[in-house]
Order: sequence, then C-alpha cells, then structure tokens
Amino acid sequence: MRQIINISLPKTMASTVEKTVKQGNYASKSEFFRDLLRMWLEGKIGKELAQSREELMAGKGKVLSSLSELR
Repeated sequence: MRQIINISLPKTMASTVEKTVKQGNYASKSEFFRDLLRMWLEGKIGKELAQSREELMAGKGKVLSSLSELR
C-alpha cells in the first residue's frame, strides 16, 4: 500500500525535478523521488558497512559465530 507524502521545494529545485522528468529520465516526479531515496539509503548502508569494517580492523568489533548472538 502506498502512502502520499507532500513536499515543498524552492522553485529552482522544483524546476530541476520537472526538467529531469520531461527529459524522460523518470516516468514521474514520484519515481524521481523514489530513486533519490533508494540512492540515499544505499549510501547510508555503505557508510555503516565501512564503519563496521574499520571497527573490526581496529579490534573494536565483535565477530559473531551465528545470528543468534545478535540478541
């Protein structure tokens, strides 16, 4: 089930979104923002993984032998 979220943008940003959609890069403004959110989430997860790797390399992390140890 989808939920509608309304956002307010400055004119320059709104124009950029509209121009990008009109150029055929996205089927709709909604698709533009869904893709933007996916990219943001991927970047966030990537940063968290990099931080975890750094902790493991520094000996600060804990290596689990099974998923049950997450509890």
